[in-house]
Amino acid sequence: MLKEEFRTHTSYSGKNRFLSFPIFVFVLALGTGLTLDKMLETVPLERMITFTHLSAFLYGLSVGAFGLMGRQYLERRYGTSNYLVAMPYLLPISFRTTFAGIYLRDAAFYVVLLLVPATLGLAAAAPFAGFSFASIGLFFVAVLVTFMIGMSLSFMASVVYLRSTGAFVAVTAAIAALFVSQLVFGVPSVDQLVPSLGFQMNVRPFPADWSDAVLALAISAVVIVLLSLIAYALVQVRINIASRSHADLLPSYHARVPVLEGLSRSLISKEFLDLRRSGIVAKMFFAFVLPLLFLSFTTWYVNYGLAIPVGFNAVFYAAMVGFIGVMMYNWLNNIDLAEYYSLLPITVPQLIRIRILVFLVLTVGISATFVVAISVLNGETELLWLALVVMFITSLYMVVMTAYLTGLRTNSFLFDTSVLAKFSVMSFLPDVCLTILSFSLLENWTVALAGIALVLGSMAVTTRILYRGIEGKWSRTPFTA
Repeated sequence: MLKEEFRTHTSYSGKNRFLSFPIFVFVLALGTGLTLDKMLETVPLERMITFTHLSAFLYGLSVGAFGLMGRQYLERRYGTSNYLVAMPYLLPISFRTTFAGIYLRDAAFYVVLLLVPATLGLAAAAPFAGFSFASIGLFFVAVLVTFMIGMSLSFMASVVYLRSTGAFVAVTAAIAALFVSQLVFGVPSVDQLVPSLGFQMNVRPFPADWSDAVLALAISAVVIVLLSLIAYALVQVRINIASRSHADLLPSYHARVPVLEGLSRSLISKEFLDLRRSGIVAKMFFAFVLPLLFLSFTTWYVNYGLAIPVGFNAVFYAAMVGFIGVMMYNWLNNIDLAEYYSLLPITVPQLIRIRILVFLVLTVGISATFVVAISVLNGETELLWLALVVMFITSLYMVVMTAYLTGLRTNSFLFDTSVLAKFSVMSFLPDVCLTILSFSLLENWTVALAGIALVLGSMAVTTRILYRGIEGKWSRTPFTA
């Protein structure tokens, strides 16, 4: 299974480029370690590590959601090849064993790909930054456990989804209720929601309390094992792939798109029909809304729970919503394989541009709703007009930039370090500028507004250039590549 995961990624980006990805993470962590003392002048270490653990937890949630793709894995074939998850139909191995293998594979794969090189980067910075190797080792253990809690929780929830959509909604609602309760009432505490954080806060570099640390680590281990066993027990012995017939809905979808004409109208109608046919809209909604809820929780927690005068406001939130939304473009490229387009008079750039439009239709309304809600909750309705402009331009810039860099293979191309480096620079620079300027709005409105206008104008011009460049970059790329 590790070979399968490795081959899947390297088949798109190439072996050398893919293997350079951990080096990229190592260098990034090294730079972070060398500049950590400057960061600690504004953000205390305890809060910085808390945010790191929450990020690791969220990342684990995203990795463990492979159960949501179970049916798609079984339905998809690459020529004469298929995923190993389909092998129980052909070989004497159960689906439970197969899913357990996928769980262990993803845990090992992403730990080696990300957590290990990041830890080595911090270790390389230790002699220069004055870090303790013991503290780095304990930090690695704590973040690893946090990642596994998120992954186990997501694995369990995704397997529940395969069994019953209603049960899945109930489970996710219960999890969301716990976080909302923490957000509003402060109960349960963050370290109770993520017990590995309790381990981290009771070992070096913080004052050591080994009895509490061991207890928190034991609770974390029990949570991981319990969630994993529940998921293992709930895996269906067989995932039924039933044939379904649908009415001829394309003409009705075509009639609902009066703005476009010709081939573009037919393509966008088909894309929306594919969304309905695949039943993936609920998964996309969950994958998009959950990070937005997490971001809402984080901004509220910093502003009111920790009472840190960071300056998070509606404009900052709008920029973050725009950057987060790009993951929906990735989902659009994973609904189905695109090889069959090779038989039609359609080019890769045409399909890319249509999916950018579908992305905007799907995300702008949801994003705007979250921005309006956070503006009202924070009592910043006077910033709403600016926040909505920032959200829209940022969303458009991010999806066009991602489409230009990755085409129709977003997942695998982002593991190509040359693409990832460009993506990081092109997303990091406007993100940092908008963040700093949003913090300055209350201090110097005129200067901050002029700066935001300059950044947004630059993003708009870049968006237009990249959008026009999609044709030249991807026109010779086949759908079967």
